[in-house]
Amino acid sequence: MRRQIRAEPIDYPQCGEMHVANTALFVIDMQHDFCSSGGYMDGLGADMSLLAAPIEPIAKVLAQCRAWGCPIFHTREGYASDLSDLQPWKRADETGRSHGIGNEGPRGRGLVRGEPGWNIVEELAPAEGEMVLDKSTYGAIASTEIHPHLQKLGISNIILTGVTTDCCVTSTLREALDRGYDCLVLEDCVATSRHDIHEAALALIRTPGGVFGARASSNDLTSFITD
Repeated sequence: MRRQIRAEPIDYPQCGEMHVANTALFVIDMQHDFCSSGGYMDGLGADMSLLAAPIEPIAKVLAQCRAWGCPIFHTREGYASDLSDLQPWKRADETGRSHGIGNEGPRGRGLVRGEPGWNIVEELAPAEGEMVLDKSTYGAIASTEIHPHLQKLGISNIILTGVTTDCCVTSTLREALDRGYDCLVLEDCVATSRHDIHEAALALIRTPGGVFGARASSNDLTSFITD
């Protein structure tokens, strides 16, 4: 019997089996700027209760995966203090439209590397030996060297958690799928600032045939690890 997790729309992984040696956990952008009051997303008027909701289940998944022994990677979205690596379309334009990156707030300048809001929330702080990937893109692969590192480790399966469901999580998901990784999103360990957008992003992953990966819950992962 293959070592798989019960998942939608197809059991995971789709190819081969899931073992500690071929599986990695990603914790995406669980930073104060995205998950805490006074951060970047709070300044945009986001519902912070929704964005903070995954902290507890991710903490449990982290503990389980650490005990299991699989590689764990954390990501942080952030930009240089002079915003030299910020995509032009994210900047303010002549109409005053702005994504707010670099603006001053209670946790410092939003999404600027080194500012208090850029740090990962304390509940999910990386443990010794866990790699932190600093990125200036939505996806975790486009602006980092993680792909060759994963290849060297023999990773074929990636489990995704973090924020936001519709942006950095699904961006990383698509980047990973295009590079041949089998991907699983833990639906109670991801979030965005609106229920409808969150559900729409998760609905894509239900596409028949698993063309956008698979989805399961943290309890499904626990059952697999402890089986």
